[in-house]
Amino acid sequence: MNVKYDREADILIFVLREDPPVNAISEPGGVIVSYDDKDEPTSIEFLNASKRQLFNPGETNITIYS
Repeated sequence: MNVKYDREADILIFVLREDPPVNAISEPGGVIVSYDDKDEPTSIEFLNASKRQLFNPGETNITIYS
């Protein structure tokens, strides 16, 4: 999984798999989930991430718990 932040667009993206998306669903609250041709999620995008305090562009640390 990759985590990307587009500073210009203010979008936080969790890329779950590298398969190209064929469908996307916009969920309430500015969340977009993209799916591949097998209906498996490929990415989750959070719009206006810093404005909604989901992500602080000044911080670069992401902790992953397993």
